[in-house]
Amino acid sequence: MRRALSLFTAVLLLAGCATVLLAGCATGTDAVARGGTFEFVSPGGRTDIFYDPPTIRGTVGELSGDSLTEPGTTVSLARYPNEVVVLNIWGSWCGPCRSEAAELVRVAHATASRGVRFVGIDVRDDRAAGADFARDFGLTYPSIFDPPGRTLFALSGIPRSVVPLTVVLDRHHRVAAVFLHAMHAQDLQPAVQRIATER
Repeated sequence: MRRALSLFTAVLLLAGCATVLLAGCATGTDAVARGGTFEFVSPGGRTDIFYDPPTIRGTVGELSGDSLTEPGTTVSLARYPNEVVVLNIWGSWCGPCRSEAAELVRVAHATASRGVRFVGIDVRDDRAAGADFARDFGLTYPSIFDPPGRTLFALSGIPRSVVPLTVVLDRHHRVAAVFLHAMHAQDLQPAVQRIATER
């Protein structure tokens, strides 16, 4: 009886392993639905994810929301057709967001002439605190005020608990890169400039 039970357990384990392996093959590791909408998949510990070549990139949904500093005004991805857009998800309560703010402003200024636009998304925050942050750190680009992080549904599967988070969209508003950490200008600027040269 014990031997039969052990054999049955072994068969179940093998079947389970086979299912996991087949599921892994079916979903792949490239984190996008080829030719479709963007789908983020766990990157296996990576914090810098690039989607190359451009043909494998997925597009994002409509992304818009109320302006942080100009309530009643809509900030929308649709305002930037044929431009590279760098999305930065941040909060005034986030220490690493404070350390990267000047770096992002520097890259935004350095790449604006190449058709690059920056848009912030202020999450889990108070409007007054977020507006103070934008003013104190000299953010030169608009931010969507989105305490619950609803705008991030346009980026299917992006981990909304990761803040700061930076997403670079190419000129077709496909996801070209995702950075799951605070950024430094020397890391972000070359990536943005490379994506800006694509047509």
